[in-house]
Amino acid sequence: MDTILVTGGTGVLGAAVVRRLVAEGRGVRVLSRRADRTAMVPEQAQWAVGDLTGGTGLDAALDGVGAVVHCASDNRHWKNDVVAARHLIAAARGAGAPHLLYVSIVGVDRVPYGYYRVKRQVEQELEGSGLPWTVQRATQFHDLLLVVAQQLARLPVVCVPSGVSFQPIDVGEVADKVAQLAVGEAAGRVPDLGGPQVLSAADVVAAVLRARGSRRPVVPVPLPGRLVRAVRDGGLLAPGHAVGQRRFEDFVAHAPLAERRYGAAQRSA
Repeated sequence: MDTILVTGGTGVLGAAVVRRLVAEGRGVRVLSRRADRTAMVPEQAQWAVGDLTGGTGLDAALDGVGAVVHCASDNRHWKNDVVAARHLIAAARGAGAPHLLYVSIVGVDRVPYGYYRVKRQVEQELEGSGLPWTVQRATQFHDLLLVVAQQLARLPVVCVPSGVSFQPIDVGEVADKVAQLAVGEAAGRVPDLGGPQVLSAADVVAAVLRARGSRRPVVPVPLPGRLVRAVRDGGLLAPGHAVGQRRFEDFVAHAPLAERRYGAAQRSA
């Protein structure tokens, strides 16, 4: 099979996808802005230097590639994601039209949040690209909710938004599915991936407090606004697609709770 290019291959999901593909004996190439490869990337994976936002190095990175798993995202400058997608699509058109697989988030078309709007716009760029494409949406990763909960748990009284629910999923389970899709045919928008439980914000924080042996009170507080209302209405949930197996409390029980950086649990795994 042709090489599979993974953008964002040093991130929380991207690194997990790379490890899955390498373990299956697939040819994998990681696209990074950095010239020096990181310890997160297995030695069996190739390393390509390129900049999606600037559009540099993409022709070489896509050489001989049959599929692209697009996990790269700029969390600080969201609009760069659209520019990056356009550069990737343009380069892919000149590289034999590989299968483009994009990992998005459940609720990007329901929750009025700037980052989500950008994710939906990237989906639309792929849909209209004329290239073979697949979009896989997933609910929030355990890692993300752990970091948010730990930040909140630093306060003597932990206030959380009332009525807000999440359906956290293990990043490894998402990586398994994405790796499977990457070696298959383009499938368009595939069924969402959701975790095994729907948890309130209070449930999430309480699980982290229990793991830390803390007894701080958790107080649900009603918050106004369209964003919170959309989440209260289930905008982040995929109740018909609860395919994950690992529960949030099981993840937290083995996570390095001293770390408050997103992805620290995966880096320590």
